[in-house]
Amino acid sequence: MLQAIYQKSRSGEMSPDQATILGADLLRDLGYGKEGYIWADTVDDVNVVLCWKRELEGTNRLDHKDPKGVYDVRLFLSTGKAGGGYVNYLLHRKNEQNWVPKRAYVKLFKPFGWVVGSGYYLDDKDI
Repeated sequence: MLQAIYQKSRSGEMSPDQATILGADLLRDLGYGKEGYIWADTVDDVNVVLCWKRELEGTNRLDHKDPKGVYDVRLFLSTGKAGGGYVNYLLHRKNEQNWVPKRAYVKLFKPFGWVVGSGYYLDDKDI
């Protein structure tokens, strides 16, 4: 999806700024299952899309860490920049306070300079 939008900006159908805005809007609206969502951060540590915490979009999340001291966003960025892969960490579910093991897959979309990711809770029995 992002590649198709990027190609439209390369062909002149839209500006690079319009392409990144459209890409972010589409990612923000993607969802799957009961809790599935997509997020993206720039390689320069600025959040682009975080659908259920939109107030964090445009902010630096680099110092976010889970209760075990894992800097999850730093791991997302380094893993994505290194070619992509899985990251394990703790996160609480939307509107809950308990921390739950989660696994994310992240990958760099180089044309936009975004590390894009999605994850699932490891205690979810519906996987």
